[in-house]
Amino acid sequence: MEKQITYCGFQRVVACDEKCSKAWGINSRPKEYLSDDPDDYEYLSDDELPEAPGDPGTYEGGHAKPINQSEIPNKWCVRECERCRIAESRFKIVLPDFSKRRKNIPV
Repeated sequence: MEKQITYCGFQRVVACDEKCSKAWGINSRPKEYLSDDPDDYEYLSDDELPEAPGDPGTYEGGHAKPINQSEIPNKWCVRECERCRIAESRFKIVLPDFSKRRKNIPV
């Protein structure tokens, strides 16, 4: 999905893979720590996880994770969803790949 929105007063494009059933939210997605450093972890892949909860307990601007496709994108999607990206144009968007583990800070 790609959609043009107004974000902080500017025209932007938001995109996602529409796999809401696997969207936990960036603050709730299960992860595995790789060391004692709290910033050294990787997010688990989709295949390692069950379906994400319908309400992961995070909210943005009063918006919860959408419960049906017609609500996409809302504020939760743009600010919290780990599967969603926002950019100035659609040519600059690269969606994350959760088919494998993803480090929180790319190398």
